[in-house]
Amino acid sequence: MRDEHPPRRERQPLTRAERARRIADTLRQRITSGLYEDGMLPDERALGHVLGTTRNTVREALGLLRDEGLITRRRGIGTQIVTAKYGHGLDRLTGLAETLVGYGAVTNTVRAARIVPHAPKAVTERLHLADGSDAVYLERLRSLDGRPLSVDSTWLAPDIGRPLLDCDLAHRDVFTLIEETTGNRLGSAEITVHAVTAEPDTARLLGIPTGAALFVIDRLTRLADGRPVDSESLRVRADRFALHTLLHRGAVPPRTA
Repeated sequence: MRDEHPPRRERQPLTRAERARRIADTLRQRITSGLYEDGMLPDERALGHVLGTTRNTVREALGLLRDEGLITRRRGIGTQIVTAKYGHGLDRLTGLAETLVGYGAVTNTVRAARIVPHAPKAVTERLHLADGSDAVYLERLRSLDGRPLSVDSTWLAPDIGRPLLDCDLAHRDVFTLIEETTGNRLGSAEITVHAVTAEPDTARLLGIPTGAALFVIDRLTRLADGRPVDSESLRVRADRFALHTLLHRGAVPPRTA
């Protein structure tokens, strides 16, 4: 016979490390939301009062954020945000420069811009090109106010990419250039985000230690008629970038057998 009143599970007290991790999560959310506009955090006592925890837990949480590279702590100065994370929404198809309007000047160092004969099969398949077709390859180091932010590798269908080779790739978004040169609107994109660590070459370009955290954003962008024209991989510094979106819960789809 089933017990109608199963025994209650005793709640185990949180360890100090668990409490610090939770407080670090809360502080990170407050920082990335732009709460501390002057770039300075309140002192440990004030943070403990607001967050309902002890100074020791706050101190340990701040140590975690310092290890992430989000803040720095200096005696006599206080706790300072090293750099605010820039938000990139996932609910609208925009280029990076469009997303970062208001944060500063986005510039691109063009490392490659060329037609590649016999593009890799993975590229031709992804862009629905004939096997052995050529494609246009772009690689740009993107910076915000002179500080490296991402390394972007882009493959374009040949008829889409060729006109872009004569455009200002150092100061313009590829998305905007595609729409201008084709006269067609972009329609949608499929996005996958991976968490990876920086290998030596990417670390050198972005000015970060080898093994530092990165987002890799794989994106396949289509014209409004559904044709795939732009396949790219963005390697973005995770210490300077945050991804966000607004989701609405709809009806749960039925399970299939």
